[in-house]
Amino acid sequence: MRFPLSLTRRMATYLLKKKLAGEAKFPLVLMLEPLHACNLTCTGCGRIREYTSTIRDKLSVDECLASVDECGAPVVSICGGEPMIYPGLEELVTAILARNKHIYLCTNGMFIRKKLAGFRPDSRFFFNVHLDGMEETHDLAVERKGVFQEAIEGIKAAKAAGFLVCTNTTIYKETDMNEIAVLLAYLTELGVDGFMMSPAYGYAAVEQTNPLAAQQIFMTRDEIHAKFRQAKQLLRRFKLNTSPIYLEFLRGERELKCAAWANPTRNVRGWKGPCYLITDAHHKTYQDLIQLTDWDKLGRGNDPRCEHCMVHCGFEPAAVLGVNKRLGDTLKMALWQLT
Repeated sequence: MRFPLSLTRRMATYLLKKKLAGEAKFPLVLMLEPLHACNLTCTGCGRIREYTSTIRDKLSVDECLASVDECGAPVVSICGGEPMIYPGLEELVTAILARNKHIYLCTNGMFIRKKLAGFRPDSRFFFNVHLDGMEETHDLAVERKGVFQEAIEGIKAAKAAGFLVCTNTTIYKETDMNEIAVLLAYLTELGVDGFMMSPAYGYAAVEQTNPLAAQQIFMTRDEIHAKFRQAKQLLRRFKLNTSPIYLEFLRGERELKCAAWANPTRNVRGWKGPCYLITDAHHKTYQDLIQLTDWDKLGRGNDPRCEHCMVHCGFEPAAVLGVNKRLGDTLKMALWQLT
């Protein structure tokens, strides 16, 4: 199976309950950012630029857990910043697992070996390691030599200790998709359990502070289509955690309506609205985020900031929830999960 049975069962039960209750908008994945500080200064990262004034601030473990409870999403993506430098991380992970949630711990991988003893293998817990290419390419993207090799050593250590590990790869304008195929083949040999993929985020914070870099790395919608069409055959043999419907969207074979409300973001300033990429407000509560955001004014054709966005945290939920559903999509998703 593509995902652990526990996650599949938990998500299916959760979706059924929400549908039967007639709820129109509900969360699937909580993007929890306990801090925005990081040990790296990656070229395409908007967080370290947008949150410079609060870069040293942190949510307490209690604040994080209150947000998990308030939101109620079955999956929690602990991100940032670099969450492995968050001082209460081990306690936070243990408490979230005790709430029967599934966790993706998003990390650049540099502290896995150092921190590994503080965690325990669990079918509901993934290390999600960010890798944007092979060694030379990845180290260039994160602006530091040695990061790729340390991340690989962290993956090896985690797999040897019995942990589930997946990777997340951002596709930039200059990304060589042949190199990505080489990367995934190498990671497959290491026993990595799945691969996530998304086009580069068009962060306003990067565009404003480094417009030249933004022009070089962010793609238009047409460029994204071309890039992922090229990769269709190259990546077919790998265990992608990116759904087939979302991949069709990336290749321009279908349209999806953004479901950004399904992946809410909680950070040191509050509930970030309207979405992971765009910041119009930070709300005090999750309900304020949902109720005070005019979701109909967002999306392609409505808001120019959304024109070229195809990022997974907005559109992958649409695939899962059956937004713009076509005949045969349910069977396609079921077969994808089982293969």
